[in-house]
Amino acid sequence: MPSVTHIVGAGLAGLSAAMRLAERGRKVAVHEAAGQAGGRCRSYYDSGFGAVIDNGNHLLLSGNDAAMRYLKLAGGADKLQDPGRAEFAFADLGTGEHWKLSIDEGLWPSWLFDPARRVPGTKPADYLGALPLMWAGSRKTVTDVIRGEGALYKRLWEPLFLAALNTDPREGSAKLAGAVMRKTLAKGGAACHPLVAEGLSAAFIEPALAYIEARGGSVALGRRLRGIAFEEGRAAALDFGDGRIAVEEGATVILAVPPWVAQTLVPGLDAPDEFRSIVNAHYRIELPPSFPPILGVVGGTVEWIFAFPGRLSITISGADRLTGLPREELAARLWAEISAVTGLPESLPHWQIVNEKRATMVATPAQDARRPGPQTGWRNFFLAGDWTQTGLPATIEGAILSGERAAVLAARAGA
Repeated sequence: MPSVTHIVGAGLAGLSAAMRLAERGRKVAVHEAAGQAGGRCRSYYDSGFGAVIDNGNHLLLSGNDAAMRYLKLAGGADKLQDPGRAEFAFADLGTGEHWKLSIDEGLWPSWLFDPARRVPGTKPADYLGALPLMWAGSRKTVTDVIRGEGALYKRLWEPLFLAALNTDPREGSAKLAGAVMRKTLAKGGAACHPLVAEGLSAAFIEPALAYIEARGGSVALGRRLRGIAFEEGRAAALDFGDGRIAVEEGATVILAVPPWVAQTLVPGLDAPDEFRSIVNAHYRIELPPSFPPILGVVGGTVEWIFAFPGRLSITISGADRLTGLPREELAARLWAEISAVTGLPESLPHWQIVNEKRATMVATPAQDARRPGPQTGWRNFFLAGDWTQTGLPATIEGAILSGERAAVLAARAGA
């Protein structure tokens, strides 16, 4: 009878760990405090909006290897929309210009030599200035390494790294930005296809839960961990408030909860303690067939527009500046920008605003240095989460990778 791994947290990190362990034939028991799995990556029916929406717009790129492994294992890969090419539409709210960034599938960047496929107002040599990011030191910010002005920065690097880091590139970690480049742009267009899920829960959560349960694992919702008993160099018991669960010899524990929760449970845990919000807005509207699936907006409050059947959603990263605005005012402001860059009617459609106030850690060099690794001082106790030291920003890719790494350690410890 295989020993059990208790996984606390059913976000992407916890589900990733659970699937990898279940794949190895290990028994897993997942415990989740909320009434649903998925954490920040989930869908739900919003009664005020009158439709199923995602709690945030998450863009994957085809070079996100850990996410692709997760989706293939769970069986959710067919829920992603792949345009089959690395092409990104942009619009400048200030000038009214529209363009497409169109990247070659292979490593040779012939697209740089075609003005119709690169950012307007830029030259091929401009792009070479970003190469030092891939070897940047841990103490440098993005704009310590690349020029923080000019057409290329304003129209590509700033929106790209703001979205990836959820932090202004002027304070964001150059090391983390470089890690994003190594997984995507540095590998050519084949690693840069924009992939959008038809629904986060349908792609990432429901298939993972089915995979775990089909292999004898359990997922218990509404079970908040109240405390952990550490004895003789190991996690010995878990307290969920309705009695303690003993962690038997050979059993292991993976804690995959937000950092502010982990710090209340783990003595002396150093973890990121600064966070940034992300604002998502959803609008009920039928879109013309020619509307691009993703549109990047420069020069406004709106940053990325995502098109779905019967609705349009937008994402704003590093959005703390918007927290105090009345919701009605914000919805109208954003729609005015959307209408201006897309030509959609000016009249405000039915809308919903979702503000994730602690969406991710702040991706500064100082906060990155606070991220713990998966191993701890207890031999059967491991950490997972996008806030742990994955070498990547706090993204879907980082969360899934953290779960994979914790699963490997737990399997070894419980062997």
